[in-house]
Amino acid sequence: MKIIDNWLANARRLESCNCDDRPDSGDISLVVIHGISLPPGEFGGNWIDCLFTNTLEPTAHPYFERIHGFRVSAHALIRRDGEIVQYVPFHRRAWHAGISNYEGRERCNDFSIGIELEGADDIPYTDRQYEHLADLLSALLANYPGLSPDRIVGHSDIAPGRKTDPGPSFDWERVYRLLSARGFQPTGGRGILV
Repeated sequence: MKIIDNWLANARRLESCNCDDRPDSGDISLVVIHGISLPPGEFGGNWIDCLFTNTLEPTAHPYFERIHGFRVSAHALIRRDGEIVQYVPFHRRAWHAGISNYEGRERCNDFSIGIELEGADDIPYTDRQYEHLADLLSALLANYPGLSPDRIVGHSDIAPGRKTDPGPSFDWERVYRLLSARGFQPTGGRGILV
């Protein structure tokens, strides 16, 4: 997987206006893994695209009435079938983490890359999602020197009590094994030995 000018070469590009410049353009030092489904627990369709591009129709589903005014985005989404959609170039700040803290630093959007996985906390993610996630993470690790396998976290890690994703169904050990097989060995991280 190649990154050219902060965009994935082989991803579907759908630009979101829900982004801005990072306070320090050289500080990309964290990856945050999220889980998302719209409506909750349902997969497929273009609802996530609509949310991240401010085109979500509030009358299309009762849940959408509550969220249609949100201005949110992520850098990339990995769908259940493995398709990757990129909404924000990696050098810009996507609006994915909200109120957050990592190792004493608040405002994680300032220095992180947000990756959404189409899924739910209690539903296992797909094999294709894990493979494409490992490919994407490997490309990010190779291109942004501030990143390391130990600086990959879940949304729940930076917003405990407020967020639960990617949830207990997400297999962190599998991700670390896949990264290790691609030459990226974590040294500590979540305390998982690979």
